[in-house]
Amino acid sequence: MSRYRDFGLFLALAAVWGSAFMAIKAGLAYFPPVLFAALRYDVAGVLMLGYAVWAVDDPFPRGRGEWALIAVGSTLLIAGYHVLLFLGESDPAVTSAAAAVIVSLSPVLTTGFARALLPAERLTVVGSVGLLCGLLGVAVLARPDPDALVTGGVVAKLLVFGAATAFALGSVLTRRIDAELPIETMEAWSMIGGALLMHLVAVGLGESVADVSLSTTAVLSLAYLALAASALGFLIYFHLLDRLGAVEINLVSYVAPVFAALAGWLFLDEGLSPATAAGFLLIFLGFLLVKRRAIRAELPRLGASIRGLGDD
Repeated sequence: MSRYRDFGLFLALAAVWGSAFMAIKAGLAYFPPVLFAALRYDVAGVLMLGYAVWAVDDPFPRGRGEWALIAVGSTLLIAGYHVLLFLGESDPAVTSAAAAVIVSLSPVLTTGFARALLPAERLTVVGSVGLLCGLLGVAVLARPDPDALVTGGVVAKLLVFGAATAFALGSVLTRRIDAELPIETMEAWSMIGGALLMHLVAVGLGESVADVSLSTTAVLSLAYLALAASALGFLIYFHLLDRLGAVEINLVSYVAPVFAALAGWLFLDEGLSPATAAGFLLIFLGFLLVKRRAIRAELPRLGASIRGLGDD
């Protein structure tokens, strides 16, 4: 039964994180983009800190290394990623599905950064082809017109690509820092630090609470992002990361766009363009090429799990 539970949690995580792109899109009609992201993590950060206090013996970072982890998490994983993502999604040309597909490039970029920044790892020829496939997928999604490279749709999609890049780089840099910190503690303090940084960026961009238009949709969007996508989503993610491993949990990035497209279609009347589907397939192909060895190593265990399901 635990396998069924893990599979159910996996689908729940993909659904929550995929539909979060729709919630962002819906909420941006009522919030300035960066302030919206900051408010999301004000709530999520407090909730995660409360959970860390309950779950961890010492929920406070200690020493230079642990605070370095918090700094990377705050600036790249939370603030950098969400500032660029929310700004990109504020453009009408970027649908929920398109944003989710571009963000699904993160595992490919993470592997590329790891091979470049960690001396023991190097991209093979096949791995390089995989990375290029992923980048080509983003190009197909953005569809840049040489005569209109500064048009909103292209710039907005490149902002979302920048968000995926920030998250991937942050993930690799946390591996380079010689410090250990419970995941609950790192996430809680990174969320709080990232929220503070985003409030500063919002002030710099001239955004203020006066620009917020309160409505039922606005409150529901913020609550869904803070409670479901952030607090609950990360709890499910950490549980599955421990049980399934990094390769299997990375596949969430490739299931999430399906739920993003469905949510956008159901609630925002967004269509799924052929370019979105083609970009997703190219990014997924890139992931398979870059991660081929890890996936090959996982296949025997996955086969045993499937046989076990049949026996149950």
